[in-house]
Amino acid sequence: MATVTVSVPDQIKEWIDAQVREGQFSSSGDYISELVRRDRDHDERLAELRRIVAEGLESGISTMTFEERIAEGNRIARERGLLRD
Repeated sequence: MATVTVSVPDQIKEWIDAQVREGQFSSSGDYISELVRRDRDHDERLAELRRIVAEGLESGISTMTFEERIAEGNRIARERGLLRD
C-alpha cells in the first residue's frame, strides 16, 4: 500500500480524529480513503449524467409528454444506479 503525507489545518485534523474516535473509521487513513472513494464515485456518476444529457440533446425533439419523459428518465436513471427510490 502506498503512503501519502498530507498537511491539513488543525480544525480538519480534529474532525478526522473525531471520526476515528467515534468509531466511524479505524484510522485517519481509512477516513481519507473513504473520502477519495466517494469523490471518485461522484465523478463517475456526474460523467454518466453528462453523457445521458448529451445523448438526450442529440436525440432531438420527443413526441412523449413531459410526464412520460420524466418517468422514462427516472426509469433509466434507476437502471443505471443514478437514482434511488
